[in-house]
Amino acid sequence: MLDFNSILVFSEDPKKLADFYKQVFQKDPDWAESGYYGFMAGKGFITFGPHDKVRSRNAHPERIMFNFETRDVKGEFERIKKLGAAVIAKPYNPPEDPKGMIATFADPDNNYFQLVTPWENK
Repeated sequence: MLDFNSILVFSEDPKKLADFYKQVFQKDPDWAESGYYGFMAGKGFITFGPHDKVRSRNAHPERIMFNFETRDVKGEFERIKKLGAAVIAKPYNPPEDPKGMIATFADPDNNYFQLVTPWENK
């Protein structure tokens, strides 16, 4: 079985993304080198870096979303909204899991990320 390890997000301005996620994660990058900035988020790693073929903001942000778990979706939603993240969806209970909660934001490159309640084994 494969175990998910990390994701690499390319950007025209990875420093801008790193500065934004530094506020979201409330910590400095765990690793930074040669224009790349990596953050440990739970058990996974997210890295922002440069790529010569990536220009401007993401034109298709619905294609992939990063999910960050929190037991306090509403509280984290308010905190991150104050950082200037673009609100895509306010906290809501999805029909398939009425006890769960999801909120969606866009980062400065227009990548979507969600706050989600932890998945509980049923």
